[in-house]
Amino acid sequence: MIRPPLTGPDRDRGQRLGALLRTARGERSMAEIAAAAGISAETLRKIETGRIPTPAFFTVAALAAALGVSLDRIAESCATAGLTAPDGPRH
Repeated sequence: MIRPPLTGPDRDRGQRLGALLRTARGERSMAEIAAAAGISAETLRKIETGRIPTPAFFTVAALAAALGVSLDRIAESCATAGLTAPDGPRH
């Protein structure tokens, strides 16, 4: 399967997700949070730095649970505020 290239907004969302996760992690180590989420510390590092800007939903859900952050808060933080789809609403 060939993945389409990431757009600027995709990369921006990845940066916002990474910043939110770093903030929520606080003083806790990457290894601690990664282990609690069932992922590697390297994967968490890549998500936090934006190198994996579109992680799988279940990865995000596991991180949210490990950090005590709601998925609603993550969605709000990562949403592209004020932008609409160029083609209008999709059905």
